[in-house]
Amino acid sequence: MRPEHLNLLRCPMSGAELAIADGIIEDGRVRSGRLVAKGGGAAAPAYPIVDFVPRFVSSENYARNFGFEWNLHARTQYDSESGHKVSEERLFKYSGWPRRMDSEVILEAGSGSGRFTESLLRTGATVVSFDYSDAVEANRDSNGADPNLLLVQADIYAMPFPRGAFDRVLCYGVLQHTPDPEAAFKALVPHLRPGGQLATDIYLKSLTYYWLNTRYWVRPLTRDMDPERLYRWCKAYVSFMWPLVRALRHLPFGQAVIWRLLIADTIDDMPGADDATLKEWAYLDSFDMLSPRYDLPQTPAVFERWHRDCGLEHIDVRLGSNGVAGSARRPVGGSVPTEKEATDA
Repeated sequence: MRPEHLNLLRCPMSGAELAIADGIIEDGRVRSGRLVAKGGGAAAPAYPIVDFVPRFVSSENYARNFGFEWNLHARTQYDSESGHKVSEERLFKYSGWPRRMDSEVILEAGSGSGRFTESLLRTGATVVSFDYSDAVEANRDSNGADPNLLLVQADIYAMPFPRGAFDRVLCYGVLQHTPDPEAAFKALVPHLRPGGQLATDIYLKSLTYYWLNTRYWVRPLTRDMDPERLYRWCKAYVSFMWPLVRALRHLPFGQAVIWRLLIADTIDDMPGADDATLKEWAYLDSFDMLSPRYDLPQTPAVFERWHRDCGLEHIDVRLGSNGVAGSARRPVGGSVPTEKEATDA
């Protein structure tokens, strides 16, 4: 973190402002130290800064598998790495946001290795990004030197940020992997300023994508496996099946068969990608299907209701590349329900 970004942080327990203690500055960034809640005296909560990243949670949590995944495949999904604009196109197509957002402040909830962080920083905005897992280390290595980035490790249910401070909030690829996706969604809204824009998505729950999806039959056997062991299994399985995948691509309904074989084939998203790139994405995405502790998809109707419960306007919920995509705006006037009021609605 950089000292000038301190005003964008708050104690997640009390909401108090934070001060830097015992800070060691390196190239304009705080490499180590503590963040201490102001006004709390000797008993004030303190949060460590470790390798430039403020840590508000331990890395030993339900998202541990994601930390393993994103540190192993730190740049696989980066547009700058693959040569394809998969992340950029998904971001701007479904959020409806402009490609220049200079002087705006954006909150990115659940950044993983930073594939969308990269795209957001290119808009000229100040980006405040967090993840629950130690995937923040992969994001730091790729994007941490950017002066417009504040990166922290934090919990979506107890975010260390001021309320009403953000022009936009993005949460892609995250909600379905939390213990309570509805509560996670509703925790985002109070951090928007009046008139601020929200963009989220969640996996689709339907007959085809849920009840007939083989991953949800297999996941009870894999979600508690040691991540390194599961990854080795996924990589060996994908490698063994890859010749069949290449053949099935050319058949009617071939992609449906491939995905039901628990292999992620992204050739439709990256036409012209070389075989090695497609296989690397398959290793990553096949592991991603089977490893998360939580995978809780929702119907479009339920997802839209969450938006209404929060008093949002200009709600647009539709099918997207990752399931169901939603965009909305916090009203300029009036008040938004508190997290408890929205959850109880």
